[in-house]
Amino acid sequence: MPSAERKTHFKTIQKFQTDYATSVFTEYVSERTGMTVVVVDQKGPKVFGFFALATEIHDDSGAPHTLEHLIFMGSKSYRFKGVLDKLATRAYSNTNAWTATDHTAYTLDTAGWEGFAQILPVYLEHVILPTLTDEGCYTEVHHVDGTGHDAGVVYSEMQGVQNNQGELMDLKARRLIYPEEVGFRYETGGMMEQLRVLTADRIRDFHREMYQPKNLCLVIIGEVDHSDLLTILDKFEGDILDDIPKPDAPFKRPWIESKQTPPLEKSEIQTVEFPEEDESTGEILIGFLGPDCNDTLLTSALNILLVYLAGSSVSILENTLVEKEQVASAVYYSTDNRPKVLIWFSLSSVATEKLSGVEKRFFEVLQEASASPLDMEYLRDCVRRQRRQLKFEVEGSGAFFADPIINDFLFGKRDGSTLRDLATLKEYDDLEQWTDAQWRGFLRRWISDANHVSILGVPSANMSKKLKADEEARVAAQKERLGEEGLKKLEKKLADAKAKNDREVPREILEQFKVPGTDSIHFIGTTTARSGHARKLGRLENPIQKIVDQDTDLPLFIQFEHIPTNFVHFTLVLSTGTIPVQLRPLLSVYIMNFFDTPIVRKGHRVEFEKVVTELEKDTISYTIDGGSYIGNPEVLRIRFQVEPEKYDAAIRWLKELLWDGIFDEMRLKATVTKILADIPEEKRSGNSMANAVDTMIHYSPESSSRARNTLVKAPYIKRISRLLKDEPHTVITQLENIRKSLCRFENFRVLVIANLEKLKKPVSSWSTLIQGLDTSKPLNPLDLRIARLSEAGKNPGKLSYIIPMPTSDSSFSLHTARGPDSYDHPQLPTLMVAVAYLDAVEGPLWANIRGTGLAYGTRFARSTESGLLQYRIYRSPDAYKAFALSKKVIEDFISGATPFDPPALEGAISSIVVAFADEQPTMADAAQLSFVNQVVRGLPADFNDTMLKMVREVGVENIKKVLESVVLPVFMPGKADVVVTCAPIMEEAIKKGFEESGFKPEVQPLTFFQDDYGLKAKDGEDDAEDEEDDMEGEEDGEEDEEGDGSEDN
Repeated sequence: MPSAERKTHFKTIQKFQTDYATSVFTEYVSERTGMTVVVVDQKGPKVFGFFALATEIHDDSGAPHTLEHLIFMGSKSYRFKGVLDKLATRAYSNTNAWTATDHTAYTLDTAGWEGFAQILPVYLEHVILPTLTDEGCYTEVHHVDGTGHDAGVVYSEMQGVQNNQGELMDLKARRLIYPEEVGFRYETGGMMEQLRVLTADRIRDFHREMYQPKNLCLVIIGEVDHSDLLTILDKFEGDILDDIPKPDAPFKRPWIESKQTPPLEKSEIQTVEFPEEDESTGEILIGFLGPDCNDTLLTSALNILLVYLAGSSVSILENTLVEKEQVASAVYYSTDNRPKVLIWFSLSSVATEKLSGVEKRFFEVLQEASASPLDMEYLRDCVRRQRRQLKFEVEGSGAFFADPIINDFLFGKRDGSTLRDLATLKEYDDLEQWTDAQWRGFLRRWISDANHVSILGVPSANMSKKLKADEEARVAAQKERLGEEGLKKLEKKLADAKAKNDREVPREILEQFKVPGTDSIHFIGTTTARSGHARKLGRLENPIQKIVDQDTDLPLFIQFEHIPTNFVHFTLVLSTGTIPVQLRPLLSVYIMNFFDTPIVRKGHRVEFEKVVTELEKDTISYTIDGGSYIGNPEVLRIRFQVEPEKYDAAIRWLKELLWDGIFDEMRLKATVTKILADIPEEKRSGNSMANAVDTMIHYSPESSSRARNTLVKAPYIKRISRLLKDEPHTVITQLENIRKSLCRFENFRVLVIANLEKLKKPVSSWSTLIQGLDTSKPLNPLDLRIARLSEAGKNPGKLSYIIPMPTSDSSFSLHTARGPDSYDHPQLPTLMVAVAYLDAVEGPLWANIRGTGLAYGTRFARSTESGLLQYRIYRSPDAYKAFALSKKVIEDFISGATPFDPPALEGAISSIVVAFADEQPTMADAAQLSFVNQVVRGLPADFNDTMLKMVREVGVENIKKVLESVVLPVFMPGKADVVVTCAPIMEEAIKKGFEESGFKPEVQPLTFFQDDYGLKAKDGEDDAEDEEDDMEGEEDGEEDEEGDGSEDN
């Protein structure tokens, strides 16, 4: 008898294909539990899973956020912390999660379907049936350690953000927009004072209420086996039915069946202070309630109108407030999907004394716009460009549809009708027909005449000091209240909780899940072709090379990567070694000014507004930046993304911008003003400044990436601003010299990613760019990162710095030593396995550092291009303690005190496979990687395959040798440099710790690391300001030492 068709409890609601992409949507709903599943079928090596629950709460307890962390601590059948991630690592998978105001999402991205299918039921059980033990809550959420200080993974995370400018302003705005009965007003991450009293029972109650299958949507994107998926989900549901609330029990749908947001009755302006020593500039945040999020036409109109108002340097708000009046460094916009869309504008780096006036001016500009005819030609260009960009993003992002599907699950109709709106872009056709009256009416209704909330963010040095003093007093009172005996009890309670949490996962649990084969991982293939100087890399024989050979050849170095795409991506890579060193800091101005400047066309000046408008009409996107994304920060990268019919036009644009741009005095002043205005904000981030200091000490002035560092821009661009005022011709001449040095044939390498079977004149179109150039010179070599190291970079081990930052509530550290400096280095495969093993989620460092609340995260960073190995500690309550324990973990592996776990070693190798897949999740990414490997890194096309074979052969003894000879030096005085940024209250304890470990840390302010590249201030005016800044830093340091010292006593 033929077998009966398998019965599934999942009903197909709908299946459809979009008319603008190859993606196919299938929506299922379980008739047993109400669970929703949306599968988006698309090609690629990765399968992406997003498991989203609508989560609503009406307090700042942090229950949603803490629950997100606790989900990973074990489940009914797998009652061990870390088992999920240990299994996921073996199955070519990564897990993660986030907590938003309106939902919590758990992610699973896997190389290949086989691994995804293996982990899916284990992951879902963790979500629906977690252990939620008291001990897990104690270590993961909040506890007081034996020294009387507060810790915990979630607590440390929120400590790092609660008092920053963005968080304070956002929370204040939401408190004004939403009444107490509406959950959008609350901080779902948790406020520190509430995390300190949050109980495990409160978290369990929240889980019981919200984490039900009927409130869960699985979004799965990639090459999915639907039959296998439904079989897995049917079995999973059958296994959990006895442990979940009855599926037919009453359930109030979050957000939809709750009290809805009332309209804003009036406009309000309020001031919020944030801690910042530099009181020169503040921020403005403005919020509006917009249209119904399910109205596709109106939300699309809103997105287009926001682009029209603030999408580029020619848009109304940006052009008036930033480019012409220069009262802000930028006007940003964003939206939050809510039943009523929340519309945000933020104005950055506004002079503190002008905040109120600039807020008023913002609305004057809007009202002037709504009172006059709009530029309908430009507005329709915005509609068309938005549609082009959306099609491009769908092709270029593996997980593009995740957000709209999650938003539909949260706020859309359960019959699938609102989800089906994703099938078409017909709303853009309708919007192209809108009249001036319709657009202006829309602008008035939702923005210019609408009630709103404005928050003026005012920097306050006094607030920094008060926060520090209050925290010192609170901790001192806590220590006194607990007493010596109480602290000992807490120390024991923490040790007991860690011991229970950290029970070893039985090997048999891990080994029952076999490492999947790699057959289901479908890496994207690209076909390479070459012309001009690129042919010297080797002759190629393939159909695409034949197409290229049929076109007229040019000497220009061009590498083509053929993929089945609807777009053309091309990149011009420029070597920077020919630019005079003293002019390299001016690259920041050159880059920012590149697209926003007038040009000369056929002898006539074309103003920058017309340039940008025409550029936007001809392109999908265009950028200029350093070469970090192509593996070499020392080069510059100019990139265009266009439709194939605009290929020629884009190359002509590149030619005009490189040689025909005008260094206009007024435009340069606007550019410099924007750069200067952003510097205070850049210097508020402890993590960013740790990286900035690290770059300053480890790279020489010849490094173009160092020359663009914030700590160079701070003095240099300030002096360029004065020079522009006094001697504009001097600055213009310097920029002309940069152009002459940079824009040479011998500095050019081109990457073209396209469907070469359909692209006309792939080679000869580039004759426009090189016309009139001397093409006889050989190519300059690409700038090598290792050649730009400073003496400290070549020989780390002599420098150790602690930089107190009043804007930070946490600490960040970087530890740098020498590492392999080539891709054929014999230790590289072993180092890759060793680092993958140590860095694994729920691996040795995760368990000992993040798992104990000593830091939000740690990781090794290997730079083969510079020959450096770094260990990074991110957002820690005490970076030294995290450092010391990390060192011990590694020493214990070397000595044999801690044995290597064979399943975890298998997982480390699997994670390297995942890392290779992560480099090429889309067609365009795979094509760019081919260029990076062959041209930038000089590697053979089969490098990844060869490296995977080598890492599979790595043994434990080799790992121990590499840990001792390469990794351990990162933690050793005389071998490693140390950079720490921290809250002033943490300075003394961290300094003392490193001193006791044999380092000789200096406490220095950020200004100590600044470099003006020889551009001195006139009459000592600027130097006096810098000295004053230094004195302020020293005084703060002295106060911190005294305060911390008395506290420890």
